[in-house]
Order: sequence, then structure tokens, then C-alpha cells
Amino acid sequence: MTETRPLIAPLEPPYAEATAAMLHKWMPPGADREPLKLFRTMAVHDELFSRMRPLGAGILGRGRVAPLLREIVIHRTSALTGAEYEWGVHAVSFGTPLGLTEAQLASTVHGSADDGNWSPVQAAVFRLADELHTTSRISHELFDELSKHFANDQILELAITAGWYHTIAYVIGTAGVQPEPWAATFPPES
Repeated sequence: MTETRPLIAPLEPPYAEATAAMLHKWMPPGADREPLKLFRTMAVHDELFSRMRPLGAGILGRGRVAPLLREIVIHRTSALTGAEYEWGVHAVSFGTPLGLTEAQLASTVHGSADDGNWSPVQAAVFRLADELHTTSRISHELFDELSKHFANDQILELAITAGWYHTIAYVIGTAGVQPEPWAATFPPES
């Protein structure tokens, strides 16, 4: 990240009652930290913010795809879009706790589906993120591979997850959302 200040500043406390309630909903249950800068930035547009929550919460909390596989798509999409903010928040909050290794996290930024860090199903979702990012579609070959591991509704969920995190990357890039002090940063290329 090269910006030293946000282009659209996140809301700061004290929050209006409705904003505080919505920010509380966006944070995980029992969270003991200030709402994320990303959430406080999206709250600048309260109506869109409230409409975005159901999809974001559905992807993270009620998905039909295993959380670890979801995180591979999120990490790879965040890396491809240059959304270091989102990659770093997810590395700390989800990726590492779900079992992504340092080598796998580095691979999502600098590696490939074929670099030896991934099982066949993990490599397939990694390639899904790559193909969607590059062409906005997946090849028949990749669909056939995904179909060995996932039902059609799960393949759609993976695609929607990649698309959602493209949207999040656009918000981060447009607003210049600054890093959370506790979040990870992209690992150096080795």
C-alpha cells in the first residue's frame, strides 16, 4: 500500500445509533476490537452498507463450501486484485486459524495452483480464482475438475465469493482503506 491517508475516510466514533448497530452486526460475535476500517468506510453509504451485509455474512457464515476452500478463493482473489488490506485481515482472522500454512499463504500472493502447496481440490479452487480474475469465466476443463469435488450450487458459491471479493477490492482501492494495525501484509517474494 502506497497511500498514507484514505481517500474516503472511515467513520469514527461516536457513531449514530443506527450506524453503531449495523457495525456491530458486521463484526464477528464477541469481537473485542473496533469495527474494521473497511466496514466503517462502507458505512459512509449506510443504505448500500446495510444491503451488502447479507451477502457478505452468507459467504462467511453460512456457506456450502468448506471454510478452508473458501479462504483459498478469498486470499487468491485479494492478492490478484492487490487488496493487501483484505488479504491481511483474512490471513489473521481466517486463513491461519483454518490451517493455511505460511507457504500456502505466500503461494496465494506469489505462487500458482501447481506449485506443490495444494491438494487437487485446493488447486482447483485456486485456478477458479485465477480464471475468473483473468477472463470472468472458467474453462470447461476446470468446470469438469470442480465437478469432481463440488455440486453445481457450490461451484456457483465459489464464483460468487470471488466476485464479492472483487467488489471488496474495488471499495478498498477506491477509498484507500488503510491497513489494520494487527493485520498481516503480503509476504515478500522468495
